[in-house]
Amino acid sequence: MEESAETLWLDLHVAVQKQLFNSMDPAPFRKRDLDPVVSAYIVDWAEEAPLRARLGLRVTLTDEPANTADAALLRAAVHENFNRRVAGTRRELRRLFRDGRISLAIGLGFLAIAIVISEAVGGLIANEHYALLVQESVVIGGWVALWHPINIFLYDWWPIRASAKLYERLSRAEVQLSGTERAQP
Repeated sequence: MEESAETLWLDLHVAVQKQLFNSMDPAPFRKRDLDPVVSAYIVDWAEEAPLRARLGLRVTLTDEPANTADAALLRAAVHENFNRRVAGTRRELRRLFRDGRISLAIGLGFLAIAIVISEAVGGLIANEHYALLVQESVVIGGWVALWHPINIFLYDWWPIRASAKLYERLSRAEVQLSGTERAQP
């Protein structure tokens, strides 16, 4: 990892360019997916980078030369990989908020029913102390039903949003490719 001109660079050295791509990818050569291990390595590195730093990826091929077509292919693959992850993470965040809204409606409905039941049950019990105990227990159960939506809206969405921002940064990362210039035998 090296910092130059306000860009934080990850230097990767691989023997050949195909090591960067998913070998199980059925797509034609022009549109390749990054290997999941390579993608995870890049994400792990980027998570440690300062939030305001621009990110860059420098790939050096040790056993083959690189050309502009290879560089364009790699650049497109890196940007497309992280653009897809941004879209997936945003979908996940929308689903989480939808689930939170549904859970909140259910929780509020349950709390209202618990309060009604508490009042009804309290009037049926003759001993005032037991009646209070039952009433408060039922109301506490109603409040507990709100725990899940409150957890979603206060805490669960922050890491997902942070991941989306990280993937956005990586989707805009500068990508450079260089290779060895071998003499022909």
